[in-house]
Amino acid sequence: MPPTLASLVHHSALKLAVLAGEDRLDTPVRWAHVSELVDPVPWMDGGELLLITAMKIDAEDPEAMRGYVRRLVRAGVVGLGFAVGVNYEQVPRALVEAARAEGLPLLEVPRRTPFLAITKAVSAAIAADQYRAVTAGFEAQRELTRAALGADGPAALLARLAAHLGGWAALYDASGAVVAAAPEWAERRAARLSADVERLRERPAPASAVVGADPDDEGADRVELQSLGTGRRTRAVLAVGTDAPLGTADRYAVHSAIALLTLTTERSRALRDAEQRLGAAVLRMLLAGEPDHARTVAGELYGGLLDAPFRMVVAEAATAPGEAEAAEPRDAGTGPHDALGGLADALETAASRVAEPVLVVPDGGRLIVLAPDGGAAIAACAEHARTIEARRGAAKSRTTAARTPRDRTAAAPDDGSCDVVLGLSAPNVAVAAATAFHQAEQALSVARRRGRALVEHEEVAAGSVLPLLADEAVRAFADGMLRALRDHDATGRGDLVASLRAWLSRHGQWDAAAADLGVHRHTLRYRMRRVEEILGRSLDDPDVRMELWLALKATSK
Repeated sequence: MPPTLASLVHHSALKLAVLAGEDRLDTPVRWAHVSELVDPVPWMDGGELLLITAMKIDAEDPEAMRGYVRRLVRAGVVGLGFAVGVNYEQVPRALVEAARAEGLPLLEVPRRTPFLAITKAVSAAIAADQYRAVTAGFEAQRELTRAALGADGPAALLARLAAHLGGWAALYDASGAVVAAAPEWAERRAARLSADVERLRERPAPASAVVGADPDDEGADRVELQSLGTGRRTRAVLAVGTDAPLGTADRYAVHSAIALLTLTTERSRALRDAEQRLGAAVLRMLLAGEPDHARTVAGELYGGLLDAPFRMVVAEAATAPGEAEAAEPRDAGTGPHDALGGLADALETAASRVAEPVLVVPDGGRLIVLAPDGGAAIAACAEHARTIEARRGAAKSRTTAARTPRDRTAAAPDDGSCDVVLGLSAPNVAVAAATAFHQAEQALSVARRRGRALVEHEEVAAGSVLPLLADEAVRAFADGMLRALRDHDATGRGDLVASLRAWLSRHGQWDAAAADLGVHRHTLRYRMRRVEEILGRSLDDPDVRMELWLALKATSK
């Protein structure tokens, strides 16, 4: 520990005597400083033992001494040393009473004790304390390294770190879930910090945060959060909880733990990258219609995934790559690749918690996933999509509620470059992997067109084709196809568009369509001939009838 006033008083060579502030001698001393100024406060940092001979102050003036001592206390001076036998044979009573009134420790320094001896004693004690801290830090580093290299890895490291700090430690994965904690009870404490961890993960790495103790909690502690990872995206988070701010030796230990856990995290990342390359090969074989070869290559790593029904997910960033490049630069962690990386982390984490096999393959600007039907990874996909939809809805509400153009600009929803769009196939087996991939791509296309975060292929197959007509290109085609008929109707020479709609809806039945319109069937026949003349196309052609019907449906909304 650093030197204190008590340690200086007990120093046999200094012969210091205590005249005031006996109950505050355990205060640490950051330095010993000599100053004969009437007001030395501007040159004080706090924590000093001030040494004086009263060369320039009237130490016998009670009023002057009360002001002098009061200024020292406010500046954070922890003690005052007064040399006797120089300007005063003994410490003036006015100074002693002022020090006692303010509770400032006052030490009498005998003539035979030079101020230099006190300064050296403080300096030596500080150096010794720093040496002890460095030595303890190196020893903690050796212990933590041995633990990290053991069979238990991060769990053992956290246990050693918690024991060294006299507190607790926890490790969070890339999704913010607690993966290890020490002691065992710390897992519940760490789980309550999920919101703080999430805020830290949103910041570019490296990042740190201090969570203050809750005064209403009897077991209140001080928690430090540190991001882990060598890139700009946080791979994991370390939390340490103690009942007081970390000392020098404790800080060395925490920094060592950060370095070791970062190496462990990056090593695990390298292994996952190798698994992804293997997974990419398995996926290529499946899409090429070679499930047996894919099983051979997958081995035990992905083999179980191919023996049961699975779903395929194709995900892309919500903003196309070209648009993302043209957009304004963004902070790290908000781009398309980070959005897909965050999705991959979430799916892999969800699967690992239940020991579920999952194949995640980055494919350029897309992410392709094979996961068991009804498993944790598919559930994580749905949850990820719900989060995106909720964020978009909240942003839209803020924009709608904004009163001024400036407010609307500030509240405008994100342009989507931090979101993803997902297409989910129906359940399939290995021999139908190409079909699953095609289904996922179709669902992804529909999700983009409808502005949805996730669309399942079952929705596309079981739903109506009409929502697909909402595309702007389809509407432009429909407007062009019907424009000549609308121009004709605008002159008041007949209602060809309404007549065409009625005739097509009645499958070409003249009487029924004419009744719907309230006209004679010969009038309707005349109008349909005019439609053919104006469009230059025959209504006997089923393709023409289909195109006209879809054009009418596309422009009816």
